[in-house]
Amino acid sequence: MNPRTHFRLVVLYVLVAALLLVLVGRMWTLQVLEGAHYRGIAAQNRTRDIVVPATRGMILDDRGVPLVRNRSALVVSVDRTTLSRQKDGGKTVLRRLAAVLGTSNDEISKRIRLCGPGIKRPCWPGSPYQPIPVEDHVDAKRALQIMERQEDFPGVTAQVQAVRDYPQPDGARPAQVLGYLQPVTQEELDKRTGLKVTGYSGVDLVGRDGLEAQYDAALRGEPGFRKVLVDSQGRVTGTAEDQQPISGSNLVTSIDAGVQGAAETALKHAVDGARKAGRPADAGGAVVMDVQTGRVVAMASYPTYDPGIWTGGISQDEYDALLGKKQGEPLISRVTQGQFAPGSTFKISSVSAAVKDGNSLHGTYDCPGSYNVGNRAFRNFEGEALGPMNLHTALVKSCDTIFYRFAFQEWQRDGGMKPKKNPSDPMVKMARNYGFGAKTGVDLPSESDGRIPDRTWKKSFWLDTRAGNCKGAKEGYPEVAKTDPARAAYLKAVATENCTEGFVWRPGDAANFSVGQGDVLVTPLQLARAYAAMANGGRLLTPRLGVAIVRADGTVVRRIEAPPPKKLPVDTKVLTYIRTALADVPKSGTASGAFSGFDFKRVDVGGKTGTAEVYGKQDTSWFASFGPVKKPRFAVVAMVSQGGQGAQTSAPAVREIWEAMYGTKDKKPILKDGRLPSELPKMPGEGAAP
Repeated sequence: MNPRTHFRLVVLYVLVAALLLVLVGRMWTLQVLEGAHYRGIAAQNRTRDIVVPATRGMILDDRGVPLVRNRSALVVSVDRTTLSRQKDGGKTVLRRLAAVLGTSNDEISKRIRLCGPGIKRPCWPGSPYQPIPVEDHVDAKRALQIMERQEDFPGVTAQVQAVRDYPQPDGARPAQVLGYLQPVTQEELDKRTGLKVTGYSGVDLVGRDGLEAQYDAALRGEPGFRKVLVDSQGRVTGTAEDQQPISGSNLVTSIDAGVQGAAETALKHAVDGARKAGRPADAGGAVVMDVQTGRVVAMASYPTYDPGIWTGGISQDEYDALLGKKQGEPLISRVTQGQFAPGSTFKISSVSAAVKDGNSLHGTYDCPGSYNVGNRAFRNFEGEALGPMNLHTALVKSCDTIFYRFAFQEWQRDGGMKPKKNPSDPMVKMARNYGFGAKTGVDLPSESDGRIPDRTWKKSFWLDTRAGNCKGAKEGYPEVAKTDPARAAYLKAVATENCTEGFVWRPGDAANFSVGQGDVLVTPLQLARAYAAMANGGRLLTPRLGVAIVRADGTVVRRIEAPPPKKLPVDTKVLTYIRTALADVPKSGTASGAFSGFDFKRVDVGGKTGTAEVYGKQDTSWFASFGPVKKPRFAVVAMVSQGGQGAQTSAPAVREIWEAMYGTKDKKPILKDGRLPSELPKMPGEGAAP
């Protein structure tokens, strides 16, 4: 061997040795130094992590009857991420799945597409990384085909899951109170730092409205975790780790299913009756409230809908119907979100203000057919002159002109068109003390404030509308003039006045305010709360629907209490006087026709009718009541938008609710001795079969 060849061999030996040393070193690094890390990766390649959603708690009425529960169902879901890894994007899998489920490929594709601008429902509003349910009523035979042929259905699962069920006991269907569920969105998940911290996972449904949203954390529970072993085909071969979910707690409410069903029925009868009489009657609300505790016993809204519509996905037509004006926007609760002029039901506040401002509680006042407020005559209903009377009769007969006088005189004392630096505005202040113009604090989301107009609001409104008024003052209303010249001239005159002096609190504003007209807006719940305060001696309570959070085994997690009530700045003698007057309204006053033949010995009811004028629409019908008169327990309020006179539409509805609660000669009462349950109910089983 010559020297050159020997040198080459030595170099080769060194290179081979170096390579072997590098290889051994790398193997030692992988197996020893980083062994734990790569063993974990290897394990992950043969395992799958599954989040197990917790069973959501039930929503119960005051007797433990489920208003919302769960039922077991075989649910087929599709994983978009797994499908996207297929060569054809999962199209073949979806065609196979459609054939098994007996539906079309197009329908399944719509259900798993992501919701977004321009995308019609059905679509998926949740996270794109979670399994998307495409069928929640699949039968066991079809589900078995999917599970046994997993290699033909990668990314498709069929599992028994709990889905929301709405049993509607006693016909109760308080959809707006209960709310609904929707999948948690990716944006919501991104805002949260971890499952253990938030309790949310990618397969969770989240409350979007009503009690489902208000008490979501308690109802939702805590999801579990399962790590399963899989083979090369993705089939499950075993379980490596299993952490069971913790079921959500039940929510006991103050809603009584029997009273709720009766309120919904009475409201529907009122709407139907008004429509038969030729009135539009486009919306309505009814509420029953315990005047001693503030607990809401019933809350009915019209139009309503079946809350089960959200289960299993919702079509675009169904979704549009919930939000569209053509169907009356049934998603809106008229009790907590509807805002309407209250009419004469508002007079309990105006009487309190007038007496506090110095007018005699036992004085005599003239009730002419009209009263001049500034340069305008304000008329009684139908211009009827009733002569001299006390405040008791003024409430029973609903005389408006007495209240116009009170308001005009107060406006004058405050300086009239040139108000004092700090005007007293007694009626405005008293209305706010009764809780009008502010949220009641009820445990439901999206409550409306209502509106109590004052000088500050008037100026703000003027600034917002000044440009439009000035344009109308300059150009007139030519389109209106083509068909109604007189009306166009009137509109131009109003626009001219509002353009230059729209910020002024005029005597007409004060007069309208005194009888719940003009710019005053209240919700039915605000009115029920005010009547409850008048009935219970002056305690302005915060309404509550939730009573307690209770586990399935009956353990009370927490009781839901309301904040301490506020005190009305009204003398108890005045409140007693008002209650005594209102007790005569159904017997000999404006509601006597509606309560003809009513059994006042069974339950003595007092109340007040309200007929509120609305520009461009028919009158809003109201009746607000309380009872029993001597020992008040409940306040019952009904309202029908464009329903006509309060005595004709809403008063009969309120009567129907009282008769359902206390019974009649021919009908058993829903409430025994007029009482609600005083103890928490026993927890029911789910009562659901697969």
